Amino acid sequence: KTEKRVAGRVKAAARALKAKKKLLKGKYLKKGRKFRSTIRFRQPRVQEKARQPKCPSKAVVRRNKMDHFAVIKYPLATESTMKKIEDHNTLVFIVHNFANKIMIKAAVKKLYDVEVEKVNTLIRPDGLKKAYVRLKVDHDALDIANKIGMI
Repeated sequence: KTEKRVAGRVKAAARALKAKKKLLKGKYLKKGRKFRSTIRFRQPRVQEKARQPKCPSKAVVRRNKMDHFAVIKYPLATESTMKKIEDHNTLVFIVHNFANKIMIKAAVKKLYDVEVEKVNTLIRPDGLKKAYVRLKVDHDALDIANKIGMI
């Protein structure tokens, strides 16, 4: 019990000392000016809480419009593409203009069950995007072209 009393008295004495200091200094103190080092005034960042909505903002999740069937439009079957198929193990497709090489590679792998070595793309003068899809050595482009119906 005595230890508690002593601890209480120490706390009370500390509070009294704090109050005494405030009284001596007075209520109105001259505050130093804030030192500014730049010409730009920026307010401090406030804490932003993450939103916790009671219901979803959209009823249905958006469908991905760039699926594998939208990426590849159709294969090209010209004399030069036939030469590419025979000599370089490469298939040539007309693809969606927004499709990138990664999308094209994934679409060819999914649709035709082949491993792709690399993809080169170009945009033709008529505005269509052409993709040269080189297949890995263990896949034959001629067989896949037959399966697709290019030949």
